[in-house]
Amino acid sequence: MSYFSSVGAFIAAAPHAYWLSCLVMVLLAYVLGSVSFAVVVSSVFQLSDPRTYGSKNPGATNVLRNGHKLAAAFTLLGDACKGALAVILAFMWVRHRGWDEVYGLFAVALVGYAVFLGHLFPVFFRFQGGKGVATAAGVLWAFYPLLGLSASLTWLAAAALLGYSSLAALLSAFLAPIYAFYFLGWAKAWPLVACTVLLSLWLVYRHRHNISRLINKQEERIGSGRKGY
Repeated sequence: MSYFSSVGAFIAAAPHAYWLSCLVMVLLAYVLGSVSFAVVVSSVFQLSDPRTYGSKNPGATNVLRNGHKLAAAFTLLGDACKGALAVILAFMWVRHRGWDEVYGLFAVALVGYAVFLGHLFPVFFRFQGGKGVATAAGVLWAFYPLLGLSASLTWLAAAALLGYSSLAALLSAFLAPIYAFYFLGWAKAWPLVACTVLLSLWLVYRHRHNISRLINKQEERIGSGRKGY
């Protein structure tokens, strides 16, 4: 109870101007996250809409099923960069405002969560978005580079050894909170750690169908090139 009481006191003590700034930042981050690079890049390269084939997921892995590695790379980079950009701009705004460290980190965490949710539920695409792996990675890189690097290396190693993008994402999601606790620490950066946990839970949930396919040995390997399952 003492933990929830302290959080309640933290929220109650924040001035109205702080929450107004947070609201504006969150809305802008959500709009930025709603830009689906899989759809945009596919349109630029005159490829099929990624929501119409394969997993129907607007993400880099599904774009790769079109056989266009450059388009998949641009999708991955765009989705990651929008997550990082939102958090970096939030850090800059927090420093400009001179907020107390905990309040500043709380605002940054809200922005990181908002840009991630924008990718999952984009306002521009009928709230039907991707699974959020690249965007989450961008957020973690901006939170703390070693955190992002650890999560990214986990994905790369798992993908290379196991051959499944979904399984690599799940392993990264399970380990990301541990990395966050180690690199950031709960006492000094609990908003960022809590946000990392939430992102990981969302990633596991968004991969629930992949988990079923993995169990039934029906999941596609990376680069299989098949457009339907």
